[in-house]
Amino acid sequence: MELTEQYPEDVEIAYQTAWAHDVLGLEREAVPFYERALGGAGLSPKDRHGAFLGLGSTHRVLGSYRAAVQTLRCGLEEFPDDPALRTFLAMALYNDGEGREAMRLLLKTLTATSSDRRVQDYRRAIEHYADDLDGVQQTHEEP
Repeated sequence: MELTEQYPEDVEIAYQTAWAHDVLGLEREAVPFYERALGGAGLSPKDRHGAFLGLGSTHRVLGSYRAAVQTLRCGLEEFPDDPALRTFLAMALYNDGEGREAMRLLLKTLTATSSDRRVQDYRRAIEHYADDLDGVQQTHEEP
């Protein structure tokens, strides 16, 4: 905390301070440090990714679901193929009442990241159904 007071513009110190608060279970206190870290320049890509994930997850844990969704979507703009950001976004979407979008995102993340042979055998079908979760095949009954 002394370092954050001494170097308020240092994004790396802000990020490490946010992370330390999160680890200690002080999520609410971590938020402004994550925001400070993401608001400035100079974080490595690895730490920027961690800050987006940390802030998004923290917002979700605190019940700020829309802020979580917004933060995680911003993270995905910078890291579009990241499965961790996609997974946490799916959780936040679910919490925000967007269960269908959450399920779609999780299914697509599963097919993109799973090395399980059975998942890959059905990849095309899973991805199709991810986009049409409520679709049913129409049957033609004879009169």
